[in-house]
Amino acid sequence: MTAGGDVNQLISVQPNDLKFIFELDKPSFCNLQVTNNTEHHVAFKVKTTSPKKYFVRPNTGTLLPHDSCVIRVNLQPKREYPPNMQCKDKFLLQSTIVPRNTNTDDLPTDTFNKDGTREIQECKLKVIYETNSDDGGFNSFTSQSPDSTTAIQHLKDERDTAVRQTVQLQQELDFLKRQRKRSNGSSFSFVFASLVGLIGITVGLLLNLSLASPSTA
Repeated sequence: MTAGGDVNQLISVQPNDLKFIFELDKPSFCNLQVTNNTEHHVAFKVKTTSPKKYFVRPNTGTLLPHDSCVIRVNLQPKREYPPNMQCKDKFLLQSTIVPRNTNTDDLPTDTFNKDGTREIQECKLKVIYETNSDDGGFNSFTSQSPDSTTAIQHLKDERDTAVRQTVQLQQELDFLKRQRKRSNGSSFSFVFASLVGLIGITVGLLLNLSLASPSTA
């Protein structure tokens, strides 16, 4: 079962995929609208292959006949780009008919177990990462995207440029520090050399006086 509006499905989901605007160190989210297509009360549950990367609310709920709700899926901030901007994460939306007036808190823990006592329908959703394009739109990346290599290279070039600029600024800062130390050192060396020169002159005069003095013997 896939996302959509099949009349045989207990629930329909829009959009068909989870699309996230991917930016480094920034969270992103995607909203899913889930609709009950039946005359029954229906419970749903959201599962993912990467639970540590996503925050889903609500991840479990019940829907009245022909009612709908919005599920927000939050992508946690990331510090690096995935290889070729491709994501292998998957989501699974399970649904089943429950008794009338069943609240979410009243759902048994085995509600979505496939033990054969009730029908469990499943809807699979894939994850797509998008980036802002130069024309104000979005670039989408899937495993079939032919531009993924070019796009990731562009992102790497931008990162490398930023790194080079950072290194250059650090080098300039270190140069200024060395210049300041050299300037202070030059002043000290001049003073020290002057003192050494004065001492040398004084010693020389004393030696000359000693040599020039008549012997008392």
